[in-house]
Amino acid sequence: MAALGWLTPRRRSATARSVLAGEASAEAARKTAQCLEAEAAPLPAPTEPSRPSAPAEPAEPTAPATPAEPEFPVAGDDLAAAFFDLDNTVMQGAAIFHFGRGLYKREFFRRRELARFAWQQAWFRLAGVEDPEHMQDARDSALSIVKGHKVSELMAIGEEIYDEYMAERIWPGTRALAQAHLDAGQKVWLVTAAPVETATIIARRLGLTGALGTVAESVDGVYTGRLVGEPLHGPAKAEAVRALAAAENLDLERCAAYSDSHNDIPMLSLVGHPYAINPDTKLRKHARAHDWRLRDYRTGRKAVKVGVPAAAGVGAIAGGAAAAIALHRRRK
Repeated sequence: MAALGWLTPRRRSATARSVLAGEASAEAARKTAQCLEAEAAPLPAPTEPSRPSAPAEPAEPTAPATPAEPEFPVAGDDLAAAFFDLDNTVMQGAAIFHFGRGLYKREFFRRRELARFAWQQAWFRLAGVEDPEHMQDARDSALSIVKGHKVSELMAIGEEIYDEYMAERIWPGTRALAQAHLDAGQKVWLVTAAPVETATIIARRLGLTGALGTVAESVDGVYTGRLVGEPLHGPAKAEAVRALAAAENLDLERCAAYSDSHNDIPMLSLVGHPYAINPDTKLRKHARAHDWRLRDYRTGRKAVKVGVPAAAGVGAIAGGAAAAIALHRRRK
């Protein structure tokens, strides 16, 4: 009956393992974001001698402006940030399946495992939702495949796989939403069950701040096949966002979160500006009941008008980004 799991609602509270997973993800995300920020820092521009300014022209009298709706995101609000789910929100499909395709091309596993990955991807497309048991099965498959491989090897492959299978599969509408937050001077984070370091590759390629992802254990730079806590899914995502917000001194009431899945309702409920993007049936119903904003890019139509720049209304094409199962060095 596991195949029918996506039809049945699941309500899970945060556990000690989900808290551990969230805190580990937040710690790793901050470290990698600092590295990205250092790499992207521009060189200081040469200074030019100052010139006397021309006298100002007298201002023309203007009619009183009518009050405008407050813009969102709010420019210059450094207490706000945006959190974006990856699978079917930023891209179409599940990240781990794209990574499996790339690993098969590099002969990491046999045709039988490829058929399993293909079935799991087909299920995700048909069901349109993230069934925790089904996604756990996919992650277990990936862990068994990468166990014993070097972290550096998988990171290099993740870069290649992004170029081969994922770069052309990003939803333009969601990408524009993320850019609106960046243009407002806010940090933007991916929040995904994909690996924290390889998810960071995606964030860097998209020009985002960084990524919260599943943290897997490695010893001396080699995967052990074990996770730190549990996959960053459901309540664990909320714990990761909560931990990162505390570390970054963010006001969650001023933050925004975006997701397609009802499994992310715990994360969406944390922030003052939740968005349902390409929502599954349960999330759409919940969003309407709680007056959350909706966007649907799967057919190029607007679901509901929201207060973001017009560029965010671009229609979508099949999208994707991502990687395999997470990376983290175990503390000794």
